Amino acid sequence: MSSQPTPAIIENLDAKESLKCRFRPKEYAFAKSNSWPKDQKAGHNSPVLSFGGGQPATLQMELLFDTYIDTPEGGQPKDVRKEYTDKLWKMMYVVKDLADKQKNKKGRPPKVRFTWGKAWIFEAVITSLQVKFTLFLSDGTPVRATANVTFQQVQDTENLPSQNPTSGAPGGERLWTVSEGDTLGWIAHQEYGDTGRWRLIADANHLSSVRRLVPGTVLVVPNG
Repeated sequence: MSSQPTPAIIENLDAKESLKCRFRPKEYAFAKSNSWPKDQKAGHNSPVLSFGGGQPATLQMELLFDTYIDTPEGGQPKDVRKEYTDKLWKMMYVVKDLADKQKNKKGRPPKVRFTWGKAWIFEAVITSLQVKFTLFLSDGTPVRATANVTFQQVQDTENLPSQNPTSGAPGGERLWTVSEGDTLGWIAHQEYGDTGRWRLIADANHLSSVRRLVPGTVLVVPNG
């Protein structure tokens, strides 16, 4: 079993794309607020409060993207913008085809899902993004970047983050992001302890080609 830290995955749910992050958090922050409008009445020492509803939860964190340390010795590091951060910016842009037909019909940015291993999943939209480039090649190509991201919840859940390792996906399924060299048999061994159960994963993801998995693909791993 690999000793490498489990990467975080940001999925663009509308474009069916995913972005793998180096996620070694020093910290991450959840926040939520409720609305309590004041009913100010004459002759009273304090106003009467009435519950006006809950506000969506937010998740804020810093993510690291680095092509320099991932490059084999003697190789040329890739542009971190093309490999990673451009995909993150894309999740902030309005897509006309995603117009809300019942409202303004002017499109919206995509919804996303943030997943970190089996620990928790947060479905959201990105409301704030700041990217800082910190390492460059001699020609100015950036090869390392940090991104401060704020996600805002789009689904009402009772517990954030989820504490159940199998919660978050519909029906309690888990998610697996394919890495170079992964096979269905190996994934089945990691998840179920039985390589022969690879067919469960293949069927759940409607895979027509089971011998070659594309790195970066996010697979649903059904409950065994």
